[in-house]
Amino acid sequence: MNMAHPFQDMLLLEDAVRISGPAAFNIMLKPGGSLCNLDCHYCYYLDKADLYGGREPRMTVEMLEKVVREYISANDVPEVQFNWHGGEPLVMGLDFYRKAVEFQRKYADGKTVFNTLQTNGTLLDAAWADFFRENHFLVGLSLDGPKDIHDKYRKDKGGQPTFDRVMNGLRILRSREVAFNTLSTVNKASEGRGLEVYQFLKSVGSQYMQFLPVVEHVLNRKSARPHIVDPATEGAQLAFWSVSAGGFGRFMCDIFDYWVRNDVGQFYVGLFDATLANWCGVQPGTCVHSPTCGGNSVLEHNGDLYPCDHFVYPKYRLGNIGEASLRSLMESAAQVRFGIDKRNALPVKCFRCQYLHLCNGECPKHRFNRTESGETGLNALCEGYYHFFEINYRESPKSSRNFFTRSSCQ
Repeated sequence: MNMAHPFQDMLLLEDAVRISGPAAFNIMLKPGGSLCNLDCHYCYYLDKADLYGGREPRMTVEMLEKVVREYISANDVPEVQFNWHGGEPLVMGLDFYRKAVEFQRKYADGKTVFNTLQTNGTLLDAAWADFFRENHFLVGLSLDGPKDIHDKYRKDKGGQPTFDRVMNGLRILRSREVAFNTLSTVNKASEGRGLEVYQFLKSVGSQYMQFLPVVEHVLNRKSARPHIVDPATEGAQLAFWSVSAGGFGRFMCDIFDYWVRNDVGQFYVGLFDATLANWCGVQPGTCVHSPTCGGNSVLEHNGDLYPCDHFVYPKYRLGNIGEASLRSLMESAAQVRFGIDKRNALPVKCFRCQYLHLCNGECPKHRFNRTESGETGLNALCEGYYHFFEINYRESPKSSRNFFTRSSCQ
């Protein structure tokens, strides 16, 4: 047994049930790899082009058909969801997704197929919106908040701001009645402005919101954008745009304090839904706050499979679906180990925390801090999450804002 992580080899009954039960997993599909028309400061995927010689090739129609066929057949559940991502997935062009839908219908085999697509919104037009509506795509729109916050780090290849183009794309989605939600990063520019961001997103029609904390490490290179790297890389430094742990906690608390009094059941925030689900003992619906991971992998344009969008590094590569079946790679020992390590590699301090069942250590990509006793693997956002749970979760008869202890799990 590893003394630094005494639970490293622990396998729970629920792990065994999941591993031996019907296959059910999600794949984030990157048909254009890291190819994107923007150059956002904090994008951790732009640098993935380096894995392929600096080129950004696109998925072929032959590979697309293979992916669709294997993904549907490998899932032993009646519903299968395709998650199109990037980079910017719209750079593949509308005909690519028409072909994807054609293949989905061809290989559905009685299963219901859903599609989601995450876009920066700058390439949206009426033709895209009509296609999404007609084929029931759920569109995720990247929008960080009001103009000055959004434009701080989300610029195009020429260094120009993108807010106005994103808002035009949003108007097109709404005018064509396309289902959408928003994904907003919480970065240094967002700190102290949580409620302002939330109310802005409400004002532009977002009913479902995801807030993604940005904490990245970089290697600074002369005459080039900072290169985002694994935190363990020698010389890596915390990126200047990263949100502080306390800043993230306060950001979410400011939103929660307003939401719990005014918007419950009308507007939905990912963290609040996940926390309530964990409080009730049901699956939170997101790998970030689940006890284990490994069921949300990423497939590159050439068929390379990685266990997670945030761990696309050579040492984590599971294989290629041109050499092995998608199902065999998803059931491989490396993938299983990656999934249970989310729980088992936590510091002992986390196992003793009263809020572990709510955060489950959050995402492993953020676990690069040390505990007071010197253990590795403490989440860099621990302070912020603890603050959020302590204020909004801890039972207190005087707390009027304590939603979780006053809510029914039925």
